[in-house]
Amino acid sequence: MKFTEGMWCLQEGVSIEWMSNVERMRVQQETVDLLLNKLQRHRGDTLNSPTISAKVTSPQEGVIGVKLVHWAGQVDNGPHYTINQETGHAKITLDRGTKKLSYASGPLSLTINTALNELDFVFRSSENKKLTGHSWRSIGYVRDTRSEKYNTADGIYAERQGYMLAELDVGVGEKVYGLGERFGPLAKNGQTVDIWNEDGGTSSELAYKNIPFYISSKGYGVFINHPGRVSLEVQSERTTRVNISVPGEEIEYFVVFGETPKDVLRRYTSLTGKPALVPAWSYNLWLTTSFTTNYDEQTVTGFLDGFEQRDLPLGVFHFDCFWMKSYQWCDLEFDEEMFPDALGYLKRLKDRGLRLSVWINPYVGQASPLFEEGKKNGYFIKRTDDSVWQWDFWQAGMAVVDFTNPAACTWYTSHLERLMDMGIDSFKTDFAERIPIKGVKYHDGSDPARMHNYYALLYNRVAYNALNARVGKSQGILFARSTAPGGQQFPVHWGGDCESTFEAMAESLRGGLSLMLSGYIFWASDIGGFEGTPPPALYKRWVQFGLLSSHSRLHGSSSFRVPWIYGEDCSDVLRDCVKRKILLTPYILQEALRGHREGVPLMRALFLEFPKDLNTYAVDTQYMFGSNLMVAPVFCEEGEVTFYVPQVEDENAGNWVSWFDYAKIYEGGRWYTETHGFDTLPILVRPGTVTIMNHSLKAPEDPALKGIELLVNGKLGGETLVEVVDPAQTGEVLKTIRITPAADGNSVSVEGHEAVLMHLN
Repeated sequence: MKFTEGMWCLQEGVSIEWMSNVERMRVQQETVDLLLNKLQRHRGDTLNSPTISAKVTSPQEGVIGVKLVHWAGQVDNGPHYTINQETGHAKITLDRGTKKLSYASGPLSLTINTALNELDFVFRSSENKKLTGHSWRSIGYVRDTRSEKYNTADGIYAERQGYMLAELDVGVGEKVYGLGERFGPLAKNGQTVDIWNEDGGTSSELAYKNIPFYISSKGYGVFINHPGRVSLEVQSERTTRVNISVPGEEIEYFVVFGETPKDVLRRYTSLTGKPALVPAWSYNLWLTTSFTTNYDEQTVTGFLDGFEQRDLPLGVFHFDCFWMKSYQWCDLEFDEEMFPDALGYLKRLKDRGLRLSVWINPYVGQASPLFEEGKKNGYFIKRTDDSVWQWDFWQAGMAVVDFTNPAACTWYTSHLERLMDMGIDSFKTDFAERIPIKGVKYHDGSDPARMHNYYALLYNRVAYNALNARVGKSQGILFARSTAPGGQQFPVHWGGDCESTFEAMAESLRGGLSLMLSGYIFWASDIGGFEGTPPPALYKRWVQFGLLSSHSRLHGSSSFRVPWIYGEDCSDVLRDCVKRKILLTPYILQEALRGHREGVPLMRALFLEFPKDLNTYAVDTQYMFGSNLMVAPVFCEEGEVTFYVPQVEDENAGNWVSWFDYAKIYEGGRWYTETHGFDTLPILVRPGTVTIMNHSLKAPEDPALKGIELLVNGKLGGETLVEVVDPAQTGEVLKTIRITPAADGNSVSVEGHEAVLMHLN
């Protein structure tokens, strides 16, 4: 939120009390408490002005937190994000000569100048390089008269809206990324970002997945530990700063250090929760009924028969909203008019070898039989007069399930369990963004404004835990639209309602890469676009891109996404792309397991993999699929694509090669422009790598050990370990294969498993 007019003036009705001095401090074990105040010229300056209490802590090595509090007397009803805590790693020293306090946490340090009127904070790396900090006039308390609570008739007692303001320095050439799923330019410099979940599609500043965490090209990240609305001016108010403001009396942030961007993500996900794994079958192709299309058992069966006849591998079928009666979302019952024998039909689908998914949301329409039950038992969010909060925007008279009520969670879970008893394997947890904040109350007394974003965590957790209780740890999977920090523990997330255009395809990729720079390792988009009907060229290009995403789903709004309705050549493209993803299953499972351990996503912005190549920091139309494969989707009908090939650190590793033609090589550090038909796109294999695959697989969940192939490109820098992950339990490694280069670097030996070996370059 902007409060200023340029460097010198404030906006009308705004005043800011800037902190300029450390009045006193106290060091206790691994905590530093500071009392900050304004510029001090004489003792009279201690009167009629606010102070801000600052607390410095370190929940984990390499992470330093700063909590700033104006008034400490506020009632805190929560909710709060979970922060994983450790102790015993912080070191605090004070130089009494310079009056500088040093707070060190492993490779990260914070220096605070406590000399009179010389307040500043400087975060530094282990190499003593400045990362960020608070310089002149960067910690303040804002009073704003432009609010409903302000009334001049109240005189000196007139209430102003208060904001905590923390401004963190941005260096020359520094780039800022992340902040959840954002669809504009990947680098957030120059943007205003409000962390506030909304159902806004994929073509505006609104987003379904807002994460108050950003990652900097300088080797650090910042997590703002606040579940309510957080506003960031990323060089859009002060060109030398990221201005962070929250309404209320306190703000807390954590600076997360990393030698590389991957290290930052590792520490951030260790702080907020390691990403969960998903079952191998989820990497199959998903097909949906689409949203508002007319369908019944005959329609669905016809689609499935069409896939079988065309040899199109399909693993999951999803029933979207109208599996339930209109106006009754969500009663969690199959519409008996459309599906008179739902249980029998689901069994028939399961007999085809399909996994099944159904759409749900956390709302209950007034026409639903569950409405009276929920109203009677207090399972819904209430108004302050104890009536049920309702509106007509989406479902007529709908209520919102109150997941802060344990009884409501049990009730909702019981209906999910009933669906699982029928054969449902996954839930598409849609919505959870339209959560009221005014005139409402929760069962546990949570602050409604702080619950607006946080609600998505509760909703997804209930559905995810219900699945995991049935199938076991890391075997449950959602298809979720909204989330908040920590939501990486309840995968998978998809990109929401995009249009059927090349531009929307590109913005979807930016949104996915942005989310996956925010602690998430899995992501999908609606292949073909959600709104509208894609022309055949777009459909085929989105199929290529979507089958090189972690998860792949054909989904639309008012039109079906089965390929042959766009032309039989679309079926050919889909078949090739699905089979390519299946043969890459061992590689995908290995990369996902690494992501679970280290917080590194399956789809990666180039700079995440090549931080020393400065040319990668501006690229947002291509990505790494795991560590070894670079993908450049085609975003035009003509098939022309311009892409950058990164420089690898080991110059002796060799050249990148085309996935489709191993004789076609690419030099790192160069741009290329090519034109591709629909049978290819730029997929490049990184030099100095070993990629595991298996052409014998018919589905991702097939046994993993028989038929393994190892694609070695270029010279290996040393022994390389390839983990064969168990498709039946994706957190377990069946076997580790060691690939050792010969002394001349031109050949390798393989130990641990018989495998077909291809040595390129």
